[in-house]
Amino acid sequence: MTLEIRRVPYDHPDAQKLVDRVQEFYVERYGEPDYDPTVPEMFESPAGAFFVAYLDEVPAASGAWRRSGEQVMGTDVSAEIKRMYVVPEAQGRGLAKRMLAHVEASARETGFGVMVLTTGGLQHEAIGLYAANGYVDVEPFGFYKDDDLVVCMAKKL
Repeated sequence: MTLEIRRVPYDHPDAQKLVDRVQEFYVERYGEPDYDPTVPEMFESPAGAFFVAYLDEVPAASGAWRRSGEQVMGTDVSAEIKRMYVVPEAQGRGLAKRMLAHVEASARETGFGVMVLTTGGLQHEAIGLYAANGYVDVEPFGFYKDDDLVVCMAKKL
């Protein structure tokens, strides 16, 4: 089995298939999709990047970052993780950890000093992944900052 992570535009067909699947997951878990305003331009260089991981040429995971500007950990040179997702049939193979490392490296190479993220409190798998990789809880921010289920985390790069 071969794994390749490729940078693709947000509106690339493979990216959109994965975005649709993660939205289906949100509906299953929360009863509604993610309404955070997201447009393709947010993931164009140098403001962001979107990645798809292919297992044997089949889209299996996604991960992205976009410029955040949130004041966290003493800086506003922050990038926000978005659209981290692994299809169920590829889970348990370390793809999320590899994608997270790839997303972080890309943001660091672009000059960002901190990664931030928001996730839902019912996404225990995601919270565990981020905590195991050095992310800590921070004050709520962003589109869902007033939502009771929001979990906001950050990590210095």
